[in-house]
Amino acid sequence: MTQTDAVLDVRDRDDPPFPVISDALDDLGPDESLLLVSRFEPEPLYDVLEDRGFDYETERVDDGEWHVTIERE
Repeated sequence: MTQTDAVLDVRDRDDPPFPVISDALDDLGPDESLLLVSRFEPEPLYDVLEDRGFDYETERVDDGEWHVTIERE
């Protein structure tokens, strides 16, 4: 796993995770990275990341756990 500045684990959230992910992206500095931990591959997020100027790398860790490392382009 790549070293990141912040970790956001949304696996146990009962509400939609997008608002909290969006807030975390807003707080991400120019040289910082975020590790998003999810139960599923967050494919709908990829277009949003690209539109907002972020690069990402996705890794399936095991059944039920995905890691997405996000940083500004």
